[in-house]
Amino acid sequence: MILKSATTLALSLFLLSCSTDNKVMVFNGKNLENWTFFTDAPDVDPEGLFWVEDGMILTSGIPNGYIRTRDSYSNYKLHVEWRWTEEPTNSGVLIHVQGPDMIWPHCIECQLMHEHAGDLVLMGAGSGITIGDSTYLITSEERRYSAIPKFEDPSEKPAGEWNSYDITSLDGDLEVLVNGVLQHKGSGLTLSQGNILLQSEGSPIQFRNIYLEPL
Repeated sequence: MILKSATTLALSLFLLSCSTDNKVMVFNGKNLENWTFFTDAPDVDPEGLFWVEDGMILTSGIPNGYIRTRDSYSNYKLHVEWRWTEEPTNSGVLIHVQGPDMIWPHCIECQLMHEHAGDLVLMGAGSGITIGDSTYLITSEERRYSAIPKFEDPSEKPAGEWNSYDITSLDGDLEVLVNGVLQHKGSGLTLSQGNILLQSEGSPIQFRNIYLEPL
C-alpha cells in the first residue's frame, strides 16, 4: 500500500508539473493531414466520411470507418472533446492502435457509446489491463473483444453539448476521465504505444480540441 500511494502521489505531482507549452496538436483545426482514412465499405470514399469545418472534425457516422493518426504516441495525457448533433449512438477514441487497418484494429478503446463513455474495450489478441484485483486479457482472435464497464454512472452531457475526455497513459498505467469524472483506472497495459483513432460508427458526431501533453 505504501508503494502504491507513493506511486500515485508521484504521478499526480508529475502531471501537475506538465506545462501546456508542451502541447502536441494531434488535430491542427484546419485539415486532416496528420491522419489517414479507413472504411471497409467498398463504394465509399473515406475522405468523404470525415471532413473539417470551423475547427472541428465531422463524420456522418455511416458507414463504419475511422481516421488514424500517422504518428505513434506513448506516455501522454490526451484531451479530446466531442458532441452528438443528432440522437447519440456509438463511436470511440482508440489508443495504442497497432497493426494493419481493419474493423476494428488491435488497440484499447475508450468508449463513446451513448451512456457508456468511459467504458474500456480491449481489441485483439494480447490486449490486456489490470483493474483493481482483476486482470483482463484477450487470448484469441476468435473472441477478440472484451468490454470493461466504467466505474460511475454516466457523466455525459445531452446531445448538442460538448463533452471532454482526458486520457492519461504513463508506463502502462491508464486513467480515464469523462467531463472530469474518473471513470476508469488501471495498470499493466499490454499495449503502451501506438496510433490514436476516431471512429465513425452510427450517427453524426463532432470532435474538436484534440491534443496531448507528453509525459
